[in-house]
Formats: sequence, C-alpha cells, structure tokens
Amino acid sequence: MAASRIVLVEPREAGNVGAAARAMKNFGFEDLWIVGEHPPLLPVAGWWASGADDMLERARFAPTLQEAIADANLVVATTSARGRTTPVDLTPPQLAAEVSALGDDQTVALVFGREDSGLTREELALCQRTAIIPTNERFPTMNLAQSVAVFCYELSSLERTPEGHQLAPTALVERFHERFESLLLEAGFLHENNPDRIYDGIRALFGRAGLDEREATIWLGIVKQIEWKMGRRPKA
Repeated sequence: MAASRIVLVEPREAGNVGAAARAMKNFGFEDLWIVGEHPPLLPVAGWWASGADDMLERARFAPTLQEAIADANLVVATTSARGRTTPVDLTPPQLAAEVSALGDDQTVALVFGREDSGLTREELALCQRTAIIPTNERFPTMNLAQSVAVFCYELSSLERTPEGHQLAPTALVERFHERFESLLLEAGFLHENNPDRIYDGIRALFGRAGLDEREATIWLGIVKQIEWKMGRRPKA
C-alpha cells in the first residue's frame, strides 16, 4: 500500500499538533509535515504527544503547501461539512479503498486545514481529491487531531491489492494544470475575470481520473503541441 503523509496547514494550537502526532503513531504513520506559520510546539505539543515525541522531532516543515506535496502522487484535502455547497469525493473508508490499490512506491498526502478556517480555495485547488468525515449536521466540525486519527485508522485497516496503480507525481500534474489553464484562457474558453470558476471543475475531473505518469505526460505533450501551433514560445 502507498505511504501516507499527514500535512497540517498552519495549525493554531500546539496541543493539536502533539495529539495528531500521537494518533499517527497509534496507527503506524510516521511522515508528518507542518506548513506555514504555527505556534512554538514545545513544550505543549510534547505533553499532548505523550510518548510520540519522536514524531515531533522528525516532523518536516515547509513554507507552502505546494512544497510539502510536490513529490506526492495523490493529494487529498480533508474538509468539514460546515457550510459546504459542493459534493465531496470520498469518505474515509472510500479513501482507504483507493489508497490500498496504489503501489508501495506511491505517496498519498492528506492535507488538514487550520482549526478555525480550514483550507483556502487556492490550497484546495492543489489537491486532486477531497474527503470528509460524515458527522452530525447540527455539530459538524471535529477537532483537528481527532480527524487525523479517523483517517489514519481507516488507512491502516485495509490490506493492499497485489498490483498497485502508479499515479503521476503532483509536480508533473501541476505543471500540466498551469499550462492547460493558461492555454484555455488564451483561447477564450475561460473568463479572464474569474478563470477558476470553470477550471476548478476541470481540476476535479482530472483528479478523479487519477492520471499515471504516462497519461499526465501525454496531456502535457498535447498542450505543448497546441502552444506550438498557436505560435507560443516553447517552455520547459
């Protein structure tokens, strides 16, 4: 089964980081990333980690989400049911089933947003899929560390399939999206004043397709060929 990475974006409470680290260790996960600004972790995070201090010592830090997920093959944004008007792809068991079908050399990054405001639209756009924990609609939001625990439990509960699907690296997929969106904007398919209104749906479509490296390279090649035909200066 693919390796799983837990990414905490600008956590507000050091205690939540420590409790999340403890939950990760409970279920055998070791790859913890913290993105952007955060409070001093020690000593509070160590208290809440309660035996998982080594997880905090090995945690990696990145200034942006893009850097934290650059080498991941599948990036999943975890979201709250609060105020959502669009459907979410996956529940934790559904996500676990998809991850179990990936190869051992693949990396899945689960992205958790800020305790008070979650992930920004730009951060959500960097993720191929979204996942949500079904909760009581009258009290839908969960504690950050509790959410991490639920996903870690589900991901650890399924056995991998014999043949794993090899997804394209996130950096390659993002390179395709940047050029494809620019191309559609120049062609007039996207509106200049709000191109993301349509392109967010295109991103979601490709995210559900689960492109492998060959497929992503083909799509990037298609874009390059169209750019050449349109007389654009070649890019790397």
